[in-house]
Amino acid sequence: MKLSHFNFNLPKELLAEFPAENRDESRLMVIHRDTKKIEHRMFKDLIDYFEDGDVLVLNNTKVFPARLYGNKEKTGARIEVFLLRELNSEQRLWDVLVDPARKIRIGNKLYFGDDDSLVAEVIDNTTSRGRTLRFLYDGSYEEFRNKLTELGETPIPKYINREVNEDDAERYQTIYAKEEGAVAAPTAGLHFSKHLLKRLEIKGVNFAEITLHVGLGTFNPVEVEDLSKHKMDSEELVITQEACDIVNAAKAKRKKVCAVGTTSMRAIESSVSSAKTLNPYEGWTNKFIFPPHDFSVANCMITNFHTPKSTLLMMVSAFIGHDLMKKAYEEAIKEQYRFYSYGDAMLIL
Repeated sequence: MKLSHFNFNLPKELLAEFPAENRDESRLMVIHRDTKKIEHRMFKDLIDYFEDGDVLVLNNTKVFPARLYGNKEKTGARIEVFLLRELNSEQRLWDVLVDPARKIRIGNKLYFGDDDSLVAEVIDNTTSRGRTLRFLYDGSYEEFRNKLTELGETPIPKYINREVNEDDAERYQTIYAKEEGAVAAPTAGLHFSKHLLKRLEIKGVNFAEITLHVGLGTFNPVEVEDLSKHKMDSEELVITQEACDIVNAAKAKRKKVCAVGTTSMRAIESSVSSAKTLNPYEGWTNKFIFPPHDFSVANCMITNFHTPKSTLLMMVSAFIGHDLMKKAYEEAIKEQYRFYSYGDAMLIL
């Protein structure tokens, strides 16, 4: 498969700028891989497709307010700083992206907050836009993290061409988010309401929670025609023994194991035994899934509608089959489904 196989014309108006009014009332396209049948439902109808003993694999990562705005010393130029990952908590070192990058050099200081209560010094260049910052803050580590939260804003994707609002802090977060560390939400999970999760639980559906801290690398454009040459950024991953036990028990009974989102799918495909069972894992993964790929753990998947040439679309193609993926996306555009982070969802059975 080549990069050009994943290009299609996506009308701009289908990129969702706001979430559906109620989480579980976004639209749901249901695709049956065996019969190639496509159904059009609401997300809350998901419950009709699951039975007692089935498992949903949920990514419980929590998005932190990763986007900060500061001013450069002397010039006062406004600089956007996007926190990517903490490198050293004692020295308060962070990997970040800066914009505009051409103005930011090693040794520069940036000031944050109306009272300049937080200062950062640029100590290294990592990529064209990447920098390593050392934050200077007079207070404990906990107070420093609270200050980052206070000054930061919800990192909604750049394509959403509007100011962040109060609702984004809640809606760009799954209701089961627990482990802070993501700079982007695992968006398939945004459709679950407390009510829907409760109804699934009453029906006997089990939940296996894993943690994959989504980085911006997930959204990096693929720039090589030969997909085998693309390198994914590494993301931090934790799969507990408890999650493995839930998933492997369902597999043994031939129940549905449903990955909620591409991040959950990438996580579980990153730690598989030779017997195709899920293994515990703690570390990093840079697994890139594209056709052809033999999936070992999940036999169904929930995902949003993805943009052309994205690694997420490639994973969906590997899972569903390329022709059926193209047919589903043509149908989604014709039926005006909403795309991307705040868009509608797809259930692949």
